[in-house]
Amino acid sequence: MDKNRIEGAGKQAAGSIKEAVGKITGNRATEAEGAAEKAAGKVQSGVGRAKDGVRSVLKR
Repeated sequence: MDKNRIEGAGKQAAGSIKEAVGKITGNRATEAEGAAEKAAGKVQSGVGRAKDGVRSVLKR
């Protein structure tokens, strides 16, 4: 498994938590920061999945 997938999942989790804290506290900046971090994590995970896909095709 590509390290981007693992790091991306971590960013998604941290972003979700930060977004939730922002919602609970009414801090829109923290909420937006969390949403952005979560989105970046999804992109990073996608890159990792793509790399894994390429690797599996090349191994054939």
